[in-house]
Amino acid sequence: MLANLGRMDRGIRALVGLALLIAPLLNIPPIWSDAGPAYAVMAIGVILIATALIRFCPAYRLLGISTCRT
Repeated sequence: MLANLGRMDRGIRALVGLALLIAPLLNIPPIWSDAGPAYAVMAIGVILIATALIRFCPAYRLLGISTCRT
């Protein structure tokens, strides 16, 4: 599993992932009254954070994209 995420890509993923993870918990914006969409958004946030931490994105691999400087 070769790294295919660059530094900026990882930072953006981590920030967006944290926002998606925290927003439903704080009810910002107040659209999270139904638990289903809130859990789905939180799951996407966890996936973004995980890919940022391990420096690998399976979708990038399938598409042949790499933002890593080698």
